[in-house]
Amino acid sequence: MSVYQPTLKQLQYLVALHEHGHFGRAAEACFVSQSTLSAGLRDLETLLGVVLVERTKRAVRFTPLGNAVVAKAHRILREAEELADLIHSSGQPLAGEVRMSVIPTIAPFLLPRMLPRLRRERPQLKLFLREEPSAQAMESLHHGRADCVLLALPYPTGEVEKETIELDALFVAFPKGDPRDPPEEIPPALIDEHRLLLLEDGHCLKDHVLAACNRPELRASATMIGTSLHTLVQMVDNGLGLTMLPEMALDAGILTGTDVVARPLAAANANREIALVWRKNSPRGDEFRLLAEELRAG
Repeated sequence: MSVYQPTLKQLQYLVALHEHGHFGRAAEACFVSQSTLSAGLRDLETLLGVVLVERTKRAVRFTPLGNAVVAKAHRILREAEELADLIHSSGQPLAGEVRMSVIPTIAPFLLPRMLPRLRRERPQLKLFLREEPSAQAMESLHHGRADCVLLALPYPTGEVEKETIELDALFVAFPKGDPRDPPEEIPPALIDEHRLLLLEDGHCLKDHVLAACNRPELRASATMIGTSLHTLVQMVDNGLGLTMLPEMALDAGILTGTDVVARPLAAANANREIALVWRKNSPRGDEFRLLAEELRAG
């Protein structure tokens, strides 16, 4: 007896619906109409003889079997991507499409510095960038939505290979004229935990800052409300407290036009490792190492 084999397109529809939880948004992500996506999923369920998705007016719910199929579909789609990568990697390196996720505390500071040179020196490279927090970026990588990720370590990445781009030092930023302004570096012991402003949960920079300071009370007392480094700088500029900034943000001019000054954090691990990571054993590993070399040159 022959068994129906789902198509890659049907699996893509199923995964997109699981990710977005909405037929319209899933269809947009797949660049098809909602009716096309719905019909494709109905055909899949009919030919398999099972129910994968419970449809109601208010919500989309996956059955236990549907969730299991989605998990397997992720692996199948990733294998298909890697098959295409294997063929692509036999051609000219850094020519063609590369989908790269970049975390928000790197993207606005590193990319403007390196993209013009990449476009000039690698005109055949089509770099598609997606800015997203570390957790979502790594999920995109392992589910095949991204080919590589530019992020800050340490961070739990799973099975990946990496190339270090640079070490990015951490600085303490506070209003100009602060009476506690030391002449050079600031040790963690001088940081007032009641004035410290950090990024909200989901940004790995917050964890890097707290780890570098090695003061458990900071985690409990710090006000974690900033949605971006630019927001934190504006809050500091308005006298609401102090914050931590990476050196690449300072080099990019994030303090321009403000009355905020920054001093290096005097701690043993007062930096974060900026790295390019990709799936372990990817056939495009050599290409990503070359991309990392290009990023270091920038």
